[in-house]
Amino acid sequence: MDLRVIANRENELSIEIAGEDHTFMNVLKGALLETEGVAAATYDMNPEQSGGQTDPILTIKTEGGAKPLDALEAAAKNVKDKTVSFREAFEAA
Repeated sequence: MDLRVIANRENELSIEIAGEDHTFMNVLKGALLETEGVAAATYDMNPEQSGGQTDPILTIKTEGGAKPLDALEAAAKNVKDKTVSFREAFEAA
């Protein structure tokens, strides 16, 4: 996965995530919105035909002293843990 930082401020982080689509971005956004200290999490992805970027740009805004990069790390760990739990449940079925 290729990441490119667009903006990195005290309470806001914007990164481009190459090669991902709505499926992954919605899962990550949902995990971010469940993460303590995250005030907002959105992503923007313009279709190639529009002349805009084709890779999604994720924006995280935090509050209460939370750091956006720490929130992203926590959300990614949450997604990983849920994926492992799902795989184990699936294999046990």
